[in-house]
Amino acid sequence: MTDEPIGVNIKVLDKDYRIACPAAEQDDLVASARLLDTRMREIRQTGRVIGSDRIAVLAALNIANELIQLQKAQGGGETAVTRRLGRLQERIGAALSTAPALDSSAERV
Repeated sequence: MTDEPIGVNIKVLDKDYRIACPAAEQDDLVASARLLDTRMREIRQTGRVIGSDRIAVLAALNIANELIQLQKAQGGGETAVTRRLGRLQERIGAALSTAPALDSSAERV
């Protein structure tokens, strides 16, 4: 497989995004989006947090805390998976900060 970026459509909390990522990381990106969507929906359902920005920050903090707890349980050493996850999170963050949400009528791949 090539590391040439491809466009991947994901949906998080009822918003569509098109994210560029290496083809080899497409499955991980989709799984990450599903995890984030699930966590954000769980937070929204509690009714205690209002606003998608706040929900996203709370979900990200929860996921980051879980990652830190896992790292501590594994002796705190940075693993290849942790580094890869960090790079993927950086790419997702960069793409989300620069790419507008897709129109709901946009063609899906």
